[in-house]
Amino acid sequence: MNDFTLIRKNLFRKKMRAILLIFSIMIAFFIFSAIGSFNRVLNAGVELAAADRLLTMNSTGFTQSLPYAYWGRVQGVEGVRNASIMNWFGGYYQEPIQVVQSFAVDPETFLAAYPEFLMPDDQREAFLTQRDCLLVGQTLATKYGWSVGDRVPLLSNIWQKTDGSSSWDFDICAIYTGSEPEMATAAAYLNYEYYNEALAFNKDRVGMIVVNTTDSMLNDQIANEIDDMFANSAAQTNTATEAAFSQAFINQIGNIGLILIYVIGAAFGIILLIVGTSLVLAISERTKEFAVMKTLGFPGQRIFRMVLVESVLLSLVGGLVGVGLAALVLQVMAPQLASVMPGLVVTPGIFGVALALMIGFGVVTGIAPAMNAHRVRIVDALGKQ
Repeated sequence: MNDFTLIRKNLFRKKMRAILLIFSIMIAFFIFSAIGSFNRVLNAGVELAAADRLLTMNSTGFTQSLPYAYWGRVQGVEGVRNASIMNWFGGYYQEPIQVVQSFAVDPETFLAAYPEFLMPDDQREAFLTQRDCLLVGQTLATKYGWSVGDRVPLLSNIWQKTDGSSSWDFDICAIYTGSEPEMATAAAYLNYEYYNEALAFNKDRVGMIVVNTTDSMLNDQIANEIDDMFANSAAQTNTATEAAFSQAFINQIGNIGLILIYVIGAAFGIILLIVGTSLVLAISERTKEFAVMKTLGFPGQRIFRMVLVESVLLSLVGGLVGVGLAALVLQVMAPQLASVMPGLVVTPGIFGVALALMIGFGVVTGIAPAMNAHRVRIVDALGKQ
């Protein structure tokens, strides 16, 4: 009988206790993997933001627009490589609850600003030249069963056309994907000129200006110059990096990273106490057994190693089941959340951290019981009644 057989038999000596301990560890690592995956997706906007991309908005908030003329003035700032405009269109498809995140943009400068938008060359050319073209993300197209060549109406609760209609018709001429799996592809983009010419009100206004700089080291200088340019105007601006805007938006939801630390820390602390106490009691029950093993020639180091491996194995079994369960649950949820949380999966990185925590958790909970087993004295243990 080898050491692994002894470890396995001792691990499940009391099956109910072993199952409860594994279940407790499973819950902890399920929470870690699930919340960790959500946290990664929420912060994807910050991580994917280009270092040389700035956003200029109205200083009073993104709900207020800027004059169209600002675009040309921003383009003339030294160090600006490209400047594009975006205006919130909103809209919905068929029913008000089917909201479509859509923006009116200048196609040429927009694609230059966001090179991570991938599409076939012929579709890119169609978006650049066809005024009533609608560029839609793959997630959005899949959701509604759209394909290139479809004619779709988007209705708006905000924007009316000069003929009094609130229905805007578009040809889907391009479908984009992202260069990274975490990139959202649930939005739609339309030609600003086509939109602006048909507007009944609020013409020649833009929601934001996207700025690409020649060097990210110049970001602060360029941002200050843009804001100073409009400091005394009726519509003052606030310019910051795309990552900063994304982080500010996430902070409005809450500090998910801090919540993750508190939740996982509390869960691990409680389970560490439960598992550690249970292992100490289990080792105490086997004091005479360890004395017999030493009598048969088992050195203390070998018994120490066996008890420690038993603890690590217990942690690995529970942890791997927890991570696997989280991956399965997220796989089921991912299609429903793809429009708002793309790439919701347990990544190799999260699994790697979880694996390291499992081993560390097993060592921490097993070190004290292993030391106790190592210190068992044959005379004292066998002398007890």
